[in-house]
Amino acid sequence: MQMSFYFSDTAVLLFDFWSVHTPTGMVLSVLVIVLLSMLYEAVKMGKAMLLRRALLALPRSLSRESLVEPEEGGTGPGQGRWFRYHVGQTLFHVVQVVLGYMVMLAVMSYNAWIFLGAIVGSTLGYFVVYPLLGRG
Repeated sequence: MQMSFYFSDTAVLLFDFWSVHTPTGMVLSVLVIVLLSMLYEAVKMGKAMLLRRALLALPRSLSRESLVEPEEGGTGPGQGRWFRYHVGQTLFHVVQVVLGYMVMLAVMSYNAWIFLGAIVGSTLGYFVVYPLLGRG
């Protein structure tokens, strides 16, 4: 295995079955890495939007009683909502970590085309998705 960046149309990415041997296969693989990197940026943005909503859902007083799940008799409008946001953020975090490691491991193939695909995907994802953060 090569341990420095190189330009080639052959590579094995992530799994043995993702073995690239043709220029067309490399173009498709780079496109997949670009999309994974863009999805990573979108998940980061979604996690940030969910964090903002979770902070707005927190009660003004952070006493222990106001953060527990509502009991059967008490049905306050904001009670327990923060927990659902926390579960959502946790799921977003798991997806973000999985995507990040997949892109990182693909880059560790040391194929320069794959590396450039990860950089382009991250750049495009940030450029396209982050203006939406101010709207959410």
